Amino acid sequence: MRVYLRRSPVAIYLVSAFLVTYLRLVYRTNRLVHFDSAYADEIAATRTPFIVTCWHGQHFMVPFFQRAGHPSVLMVSRSNDAELNARVVEMLGFDTVRASGGRVRRAAHRKGAVSGLIAMRNHLRAGRSVSMIADIPHGTAREAGMGIINLARMSGAPIVPVAYASSRRFVFENAWDKAALNLPFGHAAFCIGDLIEVPADADEDTMEEQRARLEAVLNRVTKEAESHVETPR
Repeated sequence: MRVYLRRSPVAIYLVSAFLVTYLRLVYRTNRLVHFDSAYADEIAATRTPFIVTCWHGQHFMVPFFQRAGHPSVLMVSRSNDAELNARVVEMLGFDTVRASGGRVRRAAHRKGAVSGLIAMRNHLRAGRSVSMIADIPHGTAREAGMGIINLARMSGAPIVPVAYASSRRFVFENAWDKAALNLPFGHAAFCIGDLIEVPADADEDTMEEQRARLEAVLNRVTKEAESHVETPR
């Protein structure tokens, strides 16, 4: 199926349009039981531009919580398999930067990690907030990579950790990231964690400290979002 989609622009368009319609259905039919909109508005009003982040497999609904036009740029993997993701994001009205990270420097360079970070930094410098996923594709799930920390250091923009959960969801247990497919007609929660800031002169120890802190905050807000929808209502 993935090979067919890569070779057929028409198929990619049709599947992307279906997915956008489905995600909008999920967003509109899940009653939001927790969302600190005042905090979100405060961030948009006082901390723009910023970097929104979440875990792989938990990211499908995050674009629906854009505030005052932020974020407007999302990083999507450069792999052929991610072409569908990029088309969905673009149909939702976002611009994309195609790049992937990695733990091996040569592989990361080949995937466009450096050029991707520079492109994201340039968007931030132009006043556009961005979004990128914290953990590295096909790496260790829910282990924050250093790429987003580097972006925060390069740009001076704060990182905004977020999490979305719905009461009705299907978890792909065999997937490396345990991705959750959110289902319609339930209730949902969107949580925002404490902002993470990385000084421009941060050394390796400080960078690692902030990476670990981001990981902890993301895990905490993910559990918080899940707890809101697992409570009987």
